[in-house]
Amino acid sequence: MRVGLLRTVGAATAVYGVAVTAWPALLARPSGLTDSQGRTAEATRISLRPVAWRDAASGLAMAVAPQGAPLTTATVLRIAADLGDAALLGATLPDRATRAKAVAVSVGWASLSVVGLLARPRR
Repeated sequence: MRVGLLRTVGAATAVYGVAVTAWPALLARPSGLTDSQGRTAEATRISLRPVAWRDAASGLAMAVAPQGAPLTTATVLRIAADLGDAALLGATLPDRATRAKAVAVSVGWASLSVVGLLARPRR
């Protein structure tokens, strides 16, 4: 397990989650969930905030969980969330290119966490 990598992924996820909770457009724009003028509808902002808060909470858990089973559990939950995002966004986002980007980003973050779990510790 590469604890440093997992902590970094967790901290980055937590910061991003807090930022999107405050400013949902940070996720809405790259996901193609804005109108033709780049505005995010109120319903979209409301819908994105719980997802962002989930990311903040799971990222914080990765950042602070004790090494061993607690960190592994927090990381597996984060991986499940990222892969769930990939599956759901990949199936539902309206634009094909946007879907591909969203899937790539979600799978990329999940992959970093998998590498952190499976890699041998540095000596």
